[in-house]
Order: sequence, then structure tokens, then C-alpha cells
Amino acid sequence: MPEGPELHLSGLFANRVCAGLHFAGKVEKSAVSKNSEVPFCNPKYTISAVARGKEVKLILTPALNKNDPASVIFRFGMSGSFKFTTEDNLPKHAHLRFYTKDSPRHVLSFVDPRRFGSWQFNGSWQAERGPCVMTEYEKFRENVLKNLSDKAFDKPICEALLNQKYFNGIGNYLRAEILYRLNIPPFMQAREVLEAVKHQNENSDLSLSKKIKIKKENPDLLQLCNSVPLEVLDLGGKGYDPENAVDYTAFGTWLQCYFVSGMKTLKDSNGRTIWFQGDPGPLAPKGNKVKKSRKSSAVKPKPVKVEKTASKRKTSLTVKQEVKEEIDGEGGETQAKRKRRVKEENVVQEEDTKNGQKAKRIPRGKKTSKEPERDVSRRSSNRGSARKTPSKRGRATQPKTEDAATPKPRTRKLKSEKPRNSPKPRIRGLKSDMSATPRNSPTGKTRAKRKSTVRDAEAKS
Repeated sequence: MPEGPELHLSGLFANRVCAGLHFAGKVEKSAVSKNSEVPFCNPKYTISAVARGKEVKLILTPALNKNDPASVIFRFGMSGSFKFTTEDNLPKHAHLRFYTKDSPRHVLSFVDPRRFGSWQFNGSWQAERGPCVMTEYEKFRENVLKNLSDKAFDKPICEALLNQKYFNGIGNYLRAEILYRLNIPPFMQAREVLEAVKHQNENSDLSLSKKIKIKKENPDLLQLCNSVPLEVLDLGGKGYDPENAVDYTAFGTWLQCYFVSGMKTLKDSNGRTIWFQGDPGPLAPKGNKVKKSRKSSAVKPKPVKVEKTASKRKTSLTVKQEVKEEIDGEGGETQAKRKRRVKEENVVQEEDTKNGQKAKRIPRGKKTSKEPERDVSRRSSNRGSARKTPSKRGRATQPKTEDAATPKPRTRKLKSEKPRNSPKPRIRGLKSDMSATPRNSPTGKTRAKRKSTVRDAEAKS
């Protein structure tokens, strides 16, 4: 989220790119933005900017009537920023646009991808916001020390620093850096911390020169609320902008606590994460476990984009093919190719010949058929295709020759070809006791006699 330094850097950026340029026409708003229209249209005007805390104001001054300027106050929300481009390269999420008069036309755009930002035409600074910690330091300090009895200072110091009524411009990363440099527990009561600052300021025993020396050597919390944001301004760039790796490098090395590996993290009552070191303090929320941050403030290089293949199988095959080509180019032999060659040498071919004899074992390195050599070094990339290598059982199939006698297909009789009066087949084991013929019956004796006669005839023959 843009904080005080980022708003001030945006104002400096607008002053730099708009210097010496004249704008003209109507201020355009995107169709998707829910903010109000800007009813301003002028044939020739200039743009300048000024920032205060977490707000920035664009001043639109007509060339013919400089005493009657208009203004637009911006609050950046979570992702707002200014960009200056040509009309053809209009950035995405440009929700408010100011066009130059000269051609080719350029555009100053308010870009807000998440659309939490807002603007107000001819408005004023928000009344609930206190003096700016950077540009109005004396008023800011006085406003805090005179209102220590406010209920806002009953809360932990990490939560009080986000109260824009007293700390206008301080945000999440600034509070972590300020408390870390002073070694103040984030969940210590804000009033207790600031009363110590107040008593130190009221000590009249010291001379003015000694007070100034102490402030430089050991600055208090309110002084760091002014000096730390100014350090971000001196870095240049855009301040806290992780999406822009070039400008974020200097800022990432400047950070000492926020998003630095080894620091502890804890969420306050508002759900905001605070980075710190050491004891969290007596007002730490109960039930929340302190976590140790593993993230580093260093800018990580973006991953290299790799062209996607059709499938994982194809990707592995292409890698294997590259390795194979490298080995074959050096005169070597891949392991897979060597295994296939050994299998071919140890194959025992069994085929039915005209005499019904089996083929003998083939010695290594010799071939019996005139079958052309197959390239077994490459596999088929299509799944389900037939294998070109011999099977694992060690039997190789040879192509059929013209002389080989092909067996005639076995004909099967259909049910319609059987005679209608043919007896039904008798199923064994399903005879019932009622249908069985007893041996002592006349019919049974006749059958036994007939069987014995047949046996005697067969024995004589």
C-alpha cells in the first residue's frame, strides 16, 4: 500500500513530467471506475502537484485565467500511481486521464489496478487527517504530545502509529522500521512510550546545544517518524514498489526489518502484520503465535519462461533424444541402446517350419532371416503404438514367407445347420434320482450285456 513517501514521490514525478507541457480538452474517466466525473474542460492548461501525508493534489491552472485554478485530490488506496505515456501506449487500469495539447499526444494517467483509490474534484485535505509527518513536522509533533490523553494512545504503539489523525503518512513498513531502530516492543502501550518522549523534551536543565546533540545522536520516536520517510525520498525511484524490480533494488537493501528474513511477525487487532525483533510486548494479542519470517528483502530474479510441450511424455522424450544425440556424436553408445542390443543377441527364435521342427539357438551377432534391420534406438512417441523391440519372454516374431503353409481356418457350425430332431446334449451331474435306470431292472441288465459283448469283440480284434 502506498504510504507518505510514495505519495510525495508521485507528486515529484508529476511535476517533472508535466513541466513545460500544456494540456487541453476534457479530463476522461474510465467506464469501469465508480468514482465521480471530473467536470473540467479547457483548451489550454498546466498541471502541478503537491502532496500532504497520504494525499496528493493535482492543480489544473488555465493559461488564460491563472487566478482561477481547479484541483483534483487523489488518495491512492492499495495500488494507485501516476504514469505518463503516449496515447497509443495507454496503460491498463488507467481510470483518469489528462491529455496534452501538442502532437503526438501524451497522457498523464491515474492507474489503479485494484480500484481502491479515489479522487475528489475541487476538494480539500481530509479534516480527520493530522499534519504531515514530513512537511509539517513541528505541527505533527505538537499535535501528538498535546493529545496523549486520547483513547487512541491506550492501544499498542504499533497500532497507534497507523492512526492518520496523529501520524499522517506512516504505514505498515514505516512503523516496523521506526520501532526496530529504537528497539521498542511493538505491543507496548503507546502512551507509555510517548510520555517518555514528552518528559525528555521538557527537561530544562540541559542547554539548547546539548539538546540538539542528543536529538541527533539519540533521536526519539517522533523524530524518526520524520527522518525515516525522508530517507525513502532520498533513495529516489518509486519507494515501496515490489512489482518494479529495477527501482525496488535500492529500497530492498535499505529495509532493515520489514520483510527481512529472521524477523518475527505477529498480527495486531486490525489484522495487519507487524515485523519486529525480540519481545512483542505486554499488549500482544493472546492466542496468536509469533512466527519467524523466512522471506528475504532481496529482489528475487524472475523465473525463466520455458516453452510448454504437448505433454510430460514428450518433454522427457525430447530431453532423452538430446542426450542420445550428444553421446552418439561423441562416438559412444547410450545405456538404453546397449540393453536393446544385448537382448537382440540373446533372442531364441521359435517358429513352426514345414517339418514341424523348432529353430536352433542363434549365435550372437548372426541373423537367420533376411529381415531388414530395425532402428530400435528411438521409441515411438505415440502412446499405445506397437512395440518394435522383441518381447521380454525372449521370443522374436519373423515375417511370414510365401512358402509357409497357412492353416485353414476352422469352420464352426451354426445352430441353424444342426438337424432339428437331434437329441439335446446331456449335462453330466444333473440327473435326478427319478430319471436314473436301476441296475437290477430288465433294461439295465440288457445294457450291461450289450456292453460286455462289445468289450469281448474289441479284445479279440
